[in-house]
Amino acid sequence: MGKPARSRTLSESQARAVGRNIRVSPRKLNLVAQSIRGKSAEVALSTLTFTSKRIARDVKKILQSAIANAENNHDLDVDDLVVSEASVGKNLTMKRFHARARGRAGSIQKPFSQITIVVEEKRLLEATKKKAVQKATKPPASKAAPAKEAETKTASAEKTSAKKTADKKTSDKKTADKKPAAKKAPAKKAPAKKATATKAAASEVSSEKPAAKKKAAKSASASKSKSTESQGSTKKSGKAKEAE
Repeated sequence: MGKPARSRTLSESQARAVGRNIRVSPRKLNLVAQSIRGKSAEVALSTLTFTSKRIARDVKKILQSAIANAENNHDLDVDDLVVSEASVGKNLTMKRFHARARGRAGSIQKPFSQITIVVEEKRLLEATKKKAVQKATKPPASKAAPAKEAETKTASAEKTSAKKTADKKTSDKKTADKKPAAKKAPAKKAPAKKATATKAAASEVSSEKPAAKKKAAKSASASKSKSTESQGSTKKSGKAKEAE
């Protein structure tokens, strides 16, 4: 039976390549790794190709391996890759000696080192940074709890005071509305008097209308009689002229 597969420690937007047993001291290798940290993949490759350090060629191969892993294994955009991590560690050391005076031996240590390069997609890296900043700015839950309780208490006190003031205002309005209603009760009889006055005026007008009609009829009959008399006189004068 084989061993179970180890779970992936990196996120979906990251890819990694590790170089082991590099024949250089960790201190010298860290100088090269420091020159590519935080840079884009293209800039990092160009800096490694044009550096005068001997070990830069091996670091360039490891960076190219990390870019290939990101492209082929995790389907990441090569143009959007950034060197998010370049960590250097100590590996084995070869121990040698050389002869010294009086038959003694001087120790020689030949160190080896290793480097781990992690490449990450830039857009997802920015999103994770924003989330980390938001989490850092948020206050802890233990400290926020008393503040929230105090806020809720003040809010409840404000609500109760607002309700009391609203109830007072409504009660004042009701009392103000009830008092004028008692005073306006006798005032309702005034329109009845006005109605009787209007009825009397209407009756007078109705009584005056027949008298005016009678006068108009008399004047019309008088004008008719005058017109008939004038016509008769004109007829008589015409007959007298004809007789002459």
